[in-house]
Amino acid sequence: MKNIGVVLLLFFLVTGCQGIQKTDKPEDLISEDKMADVLTEIALLHGARSYNKQLMQEKGIDLDKFIFEKYGIDSLQFIQSNQYYSENYKKYQGIYSNVKERLEALKIEYDSLRVQEERRTDSLRALDKKEKDSLRPKKLSKLRDSLTLRRIRTRDSIIGPVSIKGKDTVIQ
Repeated sequence: MKNIGVVLLLFFLVTGCQGIQKTDKPEDLISEDKMADVLTEIALLHGARSYNKQLMQEKGIDLDKFIFEKYGIDSLQFIQSNQYYSENYKKYQGIYSNVKERLEALKIEYDSLRVQEERRTDSLRALDKKEKDSLRPKKLSKLRDSLTLRRIRTRDSIIGPVSIKGKDTVIQ
């Protein structure tokens, strides 16, 4: 009895999926390379939007409109092309692997730029610190020259007068 139920279920699944119609190739199909460009740009802009959505809203930036204008496509053309490629798994997989490779290459490039910027910033900080150190007054003992008397006030006794001792002379 269980076997009959499984066989019927498989029969209905197989025959039920027969009527699915695939989308015809649109007349204004976006090429695979251009589609990869568009999807890469979408991934980058959605990342930027999730990073600072408030700034995008303040500036009045519509990301979808920006992408469509940049690549000379409209939303209907993008939707039809995306639907067509998504039904052709191998083509869609190729497009997305291309997008992934591009994003990884951009990440490597931006990471190297970030490292260079950090090195530059560190060297500027070190230079700035060196300049600040050179502008600081040196310790007073280093600034005294041989003509300046070094005066140290000492008390000879609790009641007695204060003496001033110089480099070569003692004054009481």
